[in-house]
Amino acid sequence: MPGLLAKKLGMTNIYSEDGQIIPVTILEAGPCKVYSVKTKEKDGYFAIQLGFGVKKEKKVKKPQIIVYKKLELTPQAAIKEFRNFVPDQFKIGDEVKADLFQLGDKVKVSGKSKGKGFQGVVKRHGFGGVGGTTHGQSDRVRAPGSIGASSYPSRVFKGQRMAGRKGYENVTVRNLKVVKVLAEKIL
Repeated sequence: MPGLLAKKLGMTNIYSEDGQIIPVTILEAGPCKVYSVKTKEKDGYFAIQLGFGVKKEKKVKKPQIIVYKKLELTPQAAIKEFRNFVPDQFKIGDEVKADLFQLGDKVKVSGKSKGKGFQGVVKRHGFGGVGGTTHGQSDRVRAPGSIGASSYPSRVFKGQRMAGRKGYENVTVRNLKVVKVLAEKIL
């Protein structure tokens, strides 16, 4: 199985057999419903679409409600497509649960980073600031300094690091180890 949708519940520590503290992230992984099965003959590639979470029917557009009723499924908060799987293994309406993970498996986790809002160049890009705090330069301590030439080319280049919105980006962490799986327990 190439993937599973989950929701982060929090973080904690657990102890290994030799007494080491392991920081862990607690995820509510599944159950995810199979919404669509794509095949090589029909779509040109193998994939499945999984849905996770609950979405109120009044927040779903009418054409989508018709599709959900035709499939005899309830609206889900998130639907994602996962490729590269055995095509005959799943059919529409099946549930995929967290028990597909084993202790010690390596997983790749993707999600949104925490949003930090509008930040200056020191916090956003790690600039050191300009000048000192004496001789009339006290207001320029956390300023970016020069942002471009004033003669040729008299413009600011694209991609110049400046103040702006920090965080809330797609982040992927690879080779995380599954430490414990509680497939039966629902939080």
